[in-house]
Amino acid sequence: MDKQFNITVRDCDLYYSDFQALKNVSIDIEEHEVTALIGPSGCGKSTFIKMLNRMNDLVEDCRITGEILIGGQDIYAKGMDVTLLRKNAGMVFQKPNPFPMSIYDNIAFAPRTFGIKKKSELDSIVERSLKQAGLWNEAKDRLRKNAMGLSGGQQQRLCIARALAAEPKILLMDEPTSALDPISTGKIEDLINDLKNKYTIVIVTHNMQQATRISDKTAFFLLGEIIEYGRTVDIFSKPKDKRTENYITGRFG
Repeated sequence: MDKQFNITVRDCDLYYSDFQALKNVSIDIEEHEVTALIGPSGCGKSTFIKMLNRMNDLVEDCRITGEILIGGQDIYAKGMDVTLLRKNAGMVFQKPNPFPMSIYDNIAFAPRTFGIKKKSELDSIVERSLKQAGLWNEAKDRLRKNAMGLSGGQQQRLCIARALAAEPKILLMDEPTSALDPISTGKIEDLINDLKNKYTIVIVTHNMQQATRISDKTAFFLLGEIIEYGRTVDIFSKPKDKRTENYITGRFG
């Protein structure tokens, strides 16, 4: 298997103006695995995943040092095609954010942006993406209806389908289930388990049980640093660092 979509981060510092949000972060994220990022609020998890598809470019006075490679390519190199990077590293946010348009147009948005105009091709992308996101049966008879009419859990699966329509290689998920009920959360967790065969998935979660259920590896962030990173089963059963143990046993956070 090629390592085209491994993520390698070396000695990364990230500053917002004078505030240092990430400190000397180094991590290797394997493709076709689910990597969970855990830690208290404000410890740098969301900042970290936004760095992987350069969402932080949109933040004024954001400065990054160190090296971030995806498939061996420096994503902050001069001449990097940021649009292509964001196509390859799709993002799903904490709060479902469907566009105020039809279900069909939500999914067709990215393919159209990348020049696909043929209806039959768009139809097939829409169907495939909704099937991958486990939403086809619920949505197939209302494709032309406004996506805002979907429930919260359906909207989040729609946002996952919308990210998949761009045919990414990496899925970045920032607490994708925190606004959802347990049944919708279960559906999205099942979906993540299915999708990892095809994608590299990095997920920020506050839910310890969720991290143990769905991830292969876990990184524990604290105050902008990665304190511990390893196989999820090891992090939760025999953490090496006392701070990790204190966090996962609920002593702080």
